Amino acid sequence: MANTFVLKVALRYLKPSHKEGFVSVIAGFSFLGITLGVATLIIVMSVMNGFREDLFKRILGFNGHIGIASVYREGIKDFDKLVTQLKKIPEISTVTPVIEYQVMITNKGVASGAFVHGLRLQDLLNRKLVADHITHGTLEHFERENSIVIGKRLAEKYHVFPGDSLSLVAPEGTSTAFGTVPRIRRFQVVAIFDVGMKDYDGGVVFIPLEAAQNFFRLPEAVNGVEVFLNHPDQALKVSPLLSRNLGPSVRVIDWQRANSSFTTALQVERNVMFTILTLIILVAAFNIISSLIMLVKDKTHDIAILRTMGASQSMILKIFFLAGSLIGLIGTMMGTLLGLLITANIETIRQWLEKLSGTQLFSAEVYFLTTLPSKVNPYEVITVVSVALLLVFLASLYPSWRAARLDPVEALRYE
Repeated sequence: MANTFVLKVALRYLKPSHKEGFVSVIAGFSFLGITLGVATLIIVMSVMNGFREDLFKRILGFNGHIGIASVYREGIKDFDKLVTQLKKIPEISTVTPVIEYQVMITNKGVASGAFVHGLRLQDLLNRKLVADHITHGTLEHFERENSIVIGKRLAEKYHVFPGDSLSLVAPEGTSTAFGTVPRIRRFQVVAIFDVGMKDYDGGVVFIPLEAAQNFFRLPEAVNGVEVFLNHPDQALKVSPLLSRNLGPSVRVIDWQRANSSFTTALQVERNVMFTILTLIILVAAFNIISSLIMLVKDKTHDIAILRTMGASQSMILKIFFLAGSLIGLIGTMMGTLLGLLITANIETIRQWLEKLSGTQLFSAEVYFLTTLPSKVNPYEVITVVSVALLLVFLASLYPSWRAARLDPVEALRYE
């Protein structure tokens, strides 16, 4: 009975009459602030999670979890023996011998740099990120000596399709009696891929391993080996093991070290954004304090009457604590639903806003990815909701305590 009475009074105080209109406005702003704060936190954290996952999924799908590179110009000679040796390690799933070099690509007066991966057809087929995202042509013709697979952005830049040719210029020329002559070779485009990452779609090409050995003058050798693990996190364990066993002739680097700038920057930005956006909820919590203090002041006479009629200090405290908590609780619930709804449709919303404004809001040149990703982490949502509710409950305590401590005799005397 007492709890029902407390709830009814608290709900009544959340709908103040005309003379408490200003209190209602402040309470409304508190509700709106908590709703927007919680929603914004969930949206931003989910987008950053999605961005990180998508970015590393593409990086790890394109490159090995651990890279082994020769420190000598002649490369790794017995690479097939090394591949067999590495495959015996339980944590390793796939090992790919590869030749990697920077080249210049030219065609019809257009020239730009690119990164060449020379590898076998089966190894290219095993790279699902590439093999499953072929938009034009087919990988069946990749075994041809002068075949090349390029990204969508590169194809658009040079206006080429499967069947057209591109010229690759090696970084090291051929020495002749008349000086150094650039080494140029024509390659025929057999397939075009689109993995949705600007750096790969516009700056990486694949050629057959034998063609790369001939073009870069590495007969029967490769200059690197890419190791794919059962799980990317095993790189920290396997990488030191490979360094010790393979000796000083090669350099071993895991994906976390190779992309340390990305991981560090994303983690710092994520923490800063969480702190900044939590301040929105904190400001809303201070608004709850303001609105409750004003409500207590306006309801001084009511509190005095309730006390003289037998209401205890505990009941008065519960009434005002419940009034403040309901604002925060409903605001947090609404913010959570709004945040999850927007997160689930973030890419559609982005496209709609771009059409409406006529501007590009998510440029692949800046953000590396071509679509706006999102991934909801349930634990982070729980953390956001918990922080919001904690701030709200703490904000409701002091005004409620003041209302409970009010002396009914003094309050009625000054009415």
